[in-house]
Amino acid sequence: MTQPSVKRPTIREVAALAGVSRGTVSRVLNGGRWVSEEAESAVRDAITSTGYKPNPHARSLATNKSNSVAFLLTEPTDTLFDDPVFSVLVRGAAQALARRGQSLVVLVAGTAAEQARAADYITSGHVDGVLLAYSSHSGSQLVTELVGAGVPIVAFGPPVGASRSLGSVASDDFNGARRMVEHLRDRGRSRIAFISGPDNTPGGVGRLAGYQAVLGDEFDANLVDRGDWSPRSGAAAMQRLLGRTPDLDAVFAANDQMAAGALSVLTAAGYRVPTDVAVAGFDDTNIASTSSPGLTTMRQPFDQICAEGVRLLLDLVAGGVPATITLPAELVVRQST
Repeated sequence: MTQPSVKRPTIREVAALAGVSRGTVSRVLNGGRWVSEEAESAVRDAITSTGYKPNPHARSLATNKSNSVAFLLTEPTDTLFDDPVFSVLVRGAAQALARRGQSLVVLVAGTAAEQARAADYITSGHVDGVLLAYSSHSGSQLVTELVGAGVPIVAFGPPVGASRSLGSVASDDFNGARRMVEHLRDRGRSRIAFISGPDNTPGGVGRLAGYQAVLGDEFDANLVDRGDWSPRSGAAAMQRLLGRTPDLDAVFAANDQMAAGALSVLTAAGYRVPTDVAVAGFDDTNIASTSSPGLTTMRQPFDQICAEGVRLLLDLVAGGVPATITLPAELVVRQST
């Protein structure tokens, strides 16, 4: 008679008994990377209890590095498509990784559910590390979780919070903004308004600080308004500034998109740019060179930022320590000033 087959215990059963995710069981089987001592102990007890035996072939594959990196955006999906900076970073990171034989996986995690899935995907070993498109505090809890799990992370932009645990690479927001305000003053402008980015973003904070540093005691809060990086918010901020301070003779926006919005409002209101009001931005994205007149801006060295970000991350994956690189922004003068 044929003996009935005995069902082999599964990784799902091990995870249920240990009270952890299947990804945690997988990480324990593959060397314990990114697993706490408590979780590892529970998994090993469950393996013993169930008699689970991993598939040797699958395990040999899993112990190899994935040779892929996640590009993590902790903002709503439309941000990836609406803000040209993120698309430039994605393209630059993919190209820099390709030169090293690596692949890029884009993860958009703007909601709590998306962030939970991203955390499970990343900590399950599907990628070797994370390039973080740092834009605001919205993903701070996810980042904290990944840092706690020991995931190698490099942020594009000064990291907020766990700065000692993350590597980072960014342009110099503070001194870039200083340089732009000095340029406007050199052009004879004395009533320089500023449209800042959100105050929960590194760029929003750093560029406003650079603007204030140049003005010193001459700083006038009435000449400052805030946007959300979009052209529409720049236009709305420009309307408010004109209502409060109609004698302004220059406006510096913390990114090109908001500067373009401000430019459209000034043109519609009959102001001559730059004769009546000079306009400047930051980033040097395509909108700066295609606007009319061409937009004076601070150029971020995106190719270098991406290349250095990839280098720092792969160094971390190989066992290195977090490092920070700040690169200078370059003044690009066009017809708007």
